[in-house]
Amino acid sequence: QVQLVESGGGLVQPGGSLRLSCTASGSAFSIYAMGWYRQAPGKQRELVAVISSGNSTNYAGAAKGRFTISRDNAKNTVYLQMNSLKPEDTAVYYCTADPPIIMRRYWGQGTQVTVSS
Repeated sequence: QVQLVESGGGLVQPGGSLRLSCTASGSAFSIYAMGWYRQAPGKQRELVAVISSGNSTNYAGAAKGRFTISRDNAKNTVYLQMNSLKPEDTAVYYCTADPPIIMRRYWGQGTQVTVSS
């Protein structure tokens, strides 16, 4: 099993920046596809960004140009750098891990991001 521990959420002003981190357990992190999802009140979870084991990335339209997903395999960690934050970015952000072959997606506990003056 894979355990995901998230950090970096909090309160930030509009236009500000925040970096989320997610550290995974285990020794096979480098072959996992990793992602970030978010869920705002009253809405379903939506994809924010994903990064493959080969470092290819994809972003939701709302994140493109403002957010950057990256990974540090030596630290078993995936990051989400969020710049130019807007109030509509307010949500619980979740880290995901997709090990190859295993038909299961692992989720972190979520971290709250609030963008407000």
